[in-house]
Amino acid sequence: MKTTILRKLGLAVLMAMILGGVAACDDQGPAEEAGENIDDAMEDAGEGMEELGENIQESAEDAQN
Repeated sequence: MKTTILRKLGLAVLMAMILGGVAACDDQGPAEEAGENIDDAMEDAGEGMEELGENIQESAEDAQN
């Protein structure tokens, strides 16, 4: 009887730790947020450079005609 109570208690503690760990994974730390901001900024810069390249190419084609 004592072992079943301890087993149930151990299982309850284990489940609480797992649920707590899963809930903690949802929160992003400042380093993760900064990394995402850097990723977004780099993506925006890349898109801007691509658009600039297209505009330069169009201008060069227009200048040839």
